[in-house]
Amino acid sequence: MNHPVAVALSDFSSLFLQAWRDTGHGFPRSEDLVGLESPCVEHDSGDEVTWKPITRQPQGDLAGVEKGIEIELHKDIIDFYSTQFSGDMAAKFGEIELDLLQVFSEQDGVRLQENILGHLVTQRRLKLKPTVFIGVIDSADKVIAICNLTGEVILETLGKNERDVLAKDVASFLQQLVPVVREA
Repeated sequence: MNHPVAVALSDFSSLFLQAWRDTGHGFPRSEDLVGLESPCVEHDSGDEVTWKPITRQPQGDLAGVEKGIEIELHKDIIDFYSTQFSGDMAAKFGEIELDLLQVFSEQDGVRLQENILGHLVTQRRLKLKPTVFIGVIDSADKVIAICNLTGEVILETLGKNERDVLAKDVASFLQQLVPVVREA
């Protein structure tokens, strides 16, 4: 796990966990994850799940996406989604509040790959540069994404060629995130 993205993601995950501890909540909690199996689940009460990010061993891959659309994904995209299991993590990047998307389990990884593949197929059809989403904001038509060509992290308007560069790469984006604690 010495790739800069894996290190930055692990560092942010540690900050996220510490933010939850500092507010007296212990582990992050979610009602949305109840009943889902994952190696990062600490406890499932039936009403809410407590979880913590854990290193994924062995590291996953996104070969299904690459094969499905016949494209080589940027290494940062692969490392972002394949080095740990975690629930989504709330964060702020400057004034932008977002949920950093994560892979919760192997089954969730399959679903994620299907969603990424659909996103890339739509972009190809619309003749847009390929991106892969890594975060969602409180807007139905915008996502935080990684440009597959440059590795830049961008704020992208879905279905349009409107993109604002947020960071030159994923590691520097992750290093600028501030954890946000949202109670379930």
